[in-house]
Amino acid sequence: MRRSVHAGLELDVAGPALLALAVAVADGAHHRTETLSITQGGRPLDVVELTGPHGSRLHQVQAAAGRVSVVYDATVDGVDDPPPVDPLDLLTYLRPSRYAESDRIIGLADAELGGLSGRSLLDAVTAWVGSHVRYVPGTSGPTDGASQTVLGGQGVCRDFAHVTVGLLRALDVPARTAAVYAPGLSPMDFHAVAEAYVEGAWHVVDPTLLAPRSTMLRISTGRDAADTAFLSTYHAWVTLLTYEVRAVVDGDLPVDDRSTLVQLR
Repeated sequence: MRRSVHAGLELDVAGPALLALAVAVADGAHHRTETLSITQGGRPLDVVELTGPHGSRLHQVQAAAGRVSVVYDATVDGVDDPPPVDPLDLLTYLRPSRYAESDRIIGLADAELGGLSGRSLLDAVTAWVGSHVRYVPGTSGPTDGASQTVLGGQGVCRDFAHVTVGLLRALDVPARTAAVYAPGLSPMDFHAVAEAYVEGAWHVVDPTLLAPRSTMLRISTGRDAADTAFLSTYHAWVTLLTYEVRAVVDGDLPVDDRSTLVQLR
């Protein structure tokens, strides 16, 4: 399988600022060729790469006031190994987190999904979130978590992922959030999905049903969006002026068989 991805961002930086970007494809067993350009006033900025969990890569730059341009392109051949299973992860991803407040929706999870396990549980949580949360761009705020999304009944991919992760954790199933490139996604954007540990492995759960799971390409992984945001900024106000994301797979886009378990590779 060959997948090609692109991300372009234009930022307006109000003053000296630290920028942390999570746009690069995560490290893995696949073969990757890539370029990353971060410039200001036509000059390249010094970039420091930091390695995070699950192959995540952050790129950090110090920027002065002014316009900053970010361009990332990558071509990935082959697939990654199955996500490794770490006992510490299985504990970490059972705990409530900032945007996946599983402790606030335990009653809901038990009433709607209690008694299910394994593949049946993933099918049920996908159906429940998909039928109780409408995908409506621009309707959620940056501080909304799973409980607020359940109450509001609408959101975007990160909100779907947070509700999914929160419900699964409330049922004592390890679950985490992954930011991905998603060929076939419409509207095209950075995408967020959940991963759940069932039947001895990590599997993708995406109640938005907006893209085939088998072609998704991991960018970053963590407890929730606090760990997987594509841009974090510090010390000065930074405005995202424009951004563009593209992700394609060679050949025909596969049909996603929702009756099968799929790993993020």
